[in-house]
Amino acid sequence: METKELTTLEEIKIYSDPYRLQILNELNKMDRPATVKEVADKIGDVPAKVHYHMKKLERIGLVKIVSTKEINGIIAKYYEPFVGTVKIKRGADSDEPVIKELIRSETNKLLSELFDQNRDRFFKNMSQDGETTSMLTNITLYMSEDEARELFVELDNMLTPYKKKRGEGYDEYEFFASNVRNHKES
Repeated sequence: METKELTTLEEIKIYSDPYRLQILNELNKMDRPATVKEVADKIGDVPAKVHYHMKKLERIGLVKIVSTKEINGIIAKYYEPFVGTVKIKRGADSDEPVIKELIRSETNKLLSELFDQNRDRFFKNMSQDGETTSMLTNITLYMSEDEARELFVELDNMLTPYKKKRGEGYDEYEFFASNVRNHKES
């Protein structure tokens, strides 16, 4: 499993933007390289706006151009999202208290957006008629730091076969997980 580390405030700001998260979600759902126009059509916005945000995501490696094709004299660029784990890691520039707080604030914004998106999907499913498959669990695990990393790798490997199945007979499920180490007070 590939890991992309975001270490600067600029990278974290680019990633934590709700509109850019929506672009990444659409690219992942399409399950194939897509043009800015295709993504814009899916989210109901103008290609120029999507292009602006796509370039920012490309700059930090969360999307990449995988092919180009000339269509009616215009070069269409096909983008693919980064597939792997995105890790926020404090960089060398985060030693300043102001930068630390800004990174914390942007990370909080990112977590809030991810949580809100998943909460909304959960309740939308719960409000539908019929039997629901929404499940919620909150458990405390006890393990070493190495075991925690290993657990997320195993979890990703376990989920991988289900990331690409689409079509008749397959329903779409959202999976949201958080792994936080509780620091013990001495």
